[in-house]
Amino acid sequence: MKLIIGLGNPEKKYQYTRHNLGEFVLEKFISSKNLPPLRLQKKLNSRVGEWAKNILAAPSEYMNNSGISVKKISAYYKIPSQNIYVIHDDLDLPVGEWRLQFDRGPAGHNGIKSIIEHLNTQAFWRLRIGIGHPQNNQPVEDYVLQPFSKEEKELINKIIPEILDKIDQLGH
Repeated sequence: MKLIIGLGNPEKKYQYTRHNLGEFVLEKFISSKNLPPLRLQKKLNSRVGEWAKNILAAPSEYMNNSGISVKKISAYYKIPSQNIYVIHDDLDLPVGEWRLQFDRGPAGHNGIKSIIEHLNTQAFWRLRIGIGHPQNNQPVEDYVLQPFSKEEKELINKIIPEILDKIDQLGH
């Protein structure tokens, strides 16, 4: 059993922002498989669903507290950290690039930092999706909470099928 988490912020106003890219991709995957929507599980602080004997989840905590939800879900379903896959936005990759990597530090990502702190390990998988760096001295906090430009959306939409294929492979 694997746990596949899409990171984001819970409020609707953040739904299409750069920081919610992980949750957006997870929702695209759910839709592509015609799965039922994730259901709120208050005891797990997350919206949760199942697919091919795996758990799909989106924390209902804010990004900086994602570790609370991830720890609760992994403990409840007894999923070891090596079987956890976190889909998230990444400033260190250009828009239109992505990487699947294991056992990496947070590299400044507060959601990942929270997960590492709560799991007490960084030995989990990260599906990092590039959002690029802010320009013109724009603060990172503002940049990640803005929607993508039209050009960025086009680049993201080009890589979504590759990412969905990779998630599908993870489930088998």
